[in-house]
Amino acid sequence: MTQSNDANALTEWVTAVAQELGLEDAVDSTGTVDMVLKVTGVVAHNVSRPGAPVTAFLIGVAAGRAEEPGVAARDYAEKITNLAKGWASDSERGVRANDQEQRG
Repeated sequence: MTQSNDANALTEWVTAVAQELGLEDAVDSTGTVDMVLKVTGVVAHNVSRPGAPVTAFLIGVAAGRAEEPGVAARDYAEKITNLAKGWASDSERGVRANDQEQRG
């Protein structure tokens, strides 16, 4: 997979932060940036700009509690991206992200 220009520019920073936090073996620096930029971009445009970093934080907290944080982060990012894409629709609001029966 080809990295975005933003991912290329931030790879060194993400690698340094991961090392500082003791996550060098748990974080894929090359894929992490694009994943986070995608979900935060969708949240910023469809929900609110301030909601984007808060959402990234919440996904990180949830993923950190999972058995496989890297896999969970990707799954949660995809789930929340889809939630944010439909946020303008009244039928999406108030339905828990994991309640697929109500989402249809």
